[in-house]
Amino acid sequence: MTRQTKELFASGLKANGLQASNLSYTLSSGKTILQPLSLSVGAGQMLGLIGPNGAGKSTLLQLLAGLTTASSGEVLLGGKSIAAVSPRQRARSIGYLEQNGEMHWPLSVASLVALGRMPHQPAWRGLTAADHSAIETAIRHCELAALRERSVDTLSGGELLRARLARVLAGEAPLILADEPVAALDIYHQLHSMELLQQHCQRGGSAVVVLHDLTLAARFCDRLLLLHHGQQMACGSPTDVLTPARIEQVYGVSVGDNLPEPGLALTPLRRVRP
Repeated sequence: MTRQTKELFASGLKANGLQASNLSYTLSSGKTILQPLSLSVGAGQMLGLIGPNGAGKSTLLQLLAGLTTASSGEVLLGGKSIAAVSPRQRARSIGYLEQNGEMHWPLSVASLVALGRMPHQPAWRGLTAADHSAIETAIRHCELAALRERSVDTLSGGELLRARLARVLAGEAPLILADEPVAALDIYHQLHSMELLQQHCQRGGSAVVVLHDLTLAARFCDRLLLLHHGQQMACGSPTDVLTPARIEQVYGVSVGDNLPEPGLALTPLRRVRP
């Protein structure tokens, strides 16, 4: 971790984290995508955003990243309105992993990961020793050494997702916003990616992660925010949020009493509505 990154982790960003109050989003057509909600994520915490398809999870993540302007409410990053944070400072503070990142150039995996260092580079300056260290650490942690010279347009969906996660980690941003970071991965790499995000939080960072796998959400996230039709249905510990009645109400699926305790998978038993 570079000196600059250590300063970011020790700054007000760590102390105040990410906060959102009365955040909502409505399309120009008048359709409400996200109803007003509030949340906060501090240092060392991982918040999981869960809910059915179309619940508003990705929209919420984009609002938190400052990529979309909210219809109402405010997002604070380190106690400062995200709208007032410069693009470079925002890029240094937030690592954003989009859901479907398309690659338009045949970059090598190593070159893709190196793009994570751009927010730390002044114009016309090459990579420093600290940059190279961060890049190599991310490649090693994501187990991409064997793929480092491969062109990204030859990778499988899961391999590309891992390379994109490495790019985010190379940026060493205190806050990571990840939209479905395990969607295309096999079970080994699902666990590995969640462990990397957890380790980031254990080092004093924080993360907001969109997940569909409720077992992974319960195992790795400190708190869960459950969305349904753009409305916050529950927010709290996994045990408090993932009750059988609530899962049935929101997902239309019965899980019986098989709740996701440590080491236990949540198994859908049957659909209870079409």
